Amino acid sequence: MSKKKKRKRLKRKVLLFIDLILLIVVVGFGYFIFITGKTQLDTSGDGAIVTNSIDSEEIGGYRNIAIFGVDSRDNALEKSTHSDTIVIASINRKTKDIKLASIYRDTYSDIPGKGFDKINAAYFKGGYPLALNTINTNFDLDVKEYLTVNFDSVCKVIDLLGGITLDITKEELKYVNGYTKELNKINGTNVGKMKSAGTQLVNGTHATAYARIRYTAGGDFKRAERQRLVIQKIFEKAKKADILTINSIVNEIFPQIYTNLDSMDMLSLAKDILSYNIVDETGFPFDNVAEYYNKISYVFPVDLAANVTKLHKFLFDDDAYVPSAKVQETSGKILEITGKK
Repeated sequence: MSKKKKRKRLKRKVLLFIDLILLIVVVGFGYFIFITGKTQLDTSGDGAIVTNSIDSEEIGGYRNIAIFGVDSRDNALEKSTHSDTIVIASINRKTKDIKLASIYRDTYSDIPGKGFDKINAAYFKGGYPLALNTINTNFDLDVKEYLTVNFDSVCKVIDLLGGITLDITKEELKYVNGYTKELNKINGTNVGKMKSAGTQLVNGTHATAYARIRYTAGGDFKRAERQRLVIQKIFEKAKKADILTINSIVNEIFPQIYTNLDSMDMLSLAKDILSYNIVDETGFPFDNVAEYYNKISYVFPVDLAANVTKLHKFLFDDDAYVPSAKVQETSGKILEITGKK
């Protein structure tokens, strides 16, 4: 065979191979768009999301997503349910490093148009737009994307991943079993009790029950810490999962996710999944005091402005952030209430 014919055959094979790769990419992209389309997409409140006047160059280098875990006995996802979990996931656009900051649900906050209340009431009163606006205006953040999940979806994703490993203390064990009983009623399941404390592989119901504990030492602060740990464990397990497991999770869980992230947004996140690493986590506000006010227990930031400066340092490596006039004003009102001024 002449060299000219060999080159032609090789060229045809190369072109065929390229066409095949393109076909796989197109089919894969189409499939991804199809499966992500199963989420409960709601962008109706996006136009109402507001922020303060933020003087920060660093914040633009991060993608910030709010994760809401709703405290709903019927697994509802929209408003009229309190956000039992509020976590800000801040993704460094260059390094793909992720930092998690959970906002304590009882944090005394100025809910736009509604007045001061616990921050978890914002989701109840106005769904995701009001919840995001409360986060943005109280803490000088620019969060416009969200994911809302319920108890059932968390249980199922952990089960599909084969469980996660947790160290359950003797004190926590009785509460895990108590919440397991409640979750069985909510989710229509029949998961048995945990028999002993210690480090062990736990199923989705037991892990979710663990993340709900608030009556041990540390109260809600410790609960927020447990929630961040469970998120980290799920993330670590998901990164190692095979394609069949991921497909099962998508088919089972995505219909139970309420979000304003459309298919293209999901794709932009998914393409870098192996590059993401959770590098740090914390609870917020950093400096706080739990006190009663008008016979209701709140978590008060001790100097909100100073807390916001520390938050920007933690999330965005901004060493010299100066809080906005809005935050300064809110900070002054809280200081008057707590008598720290």
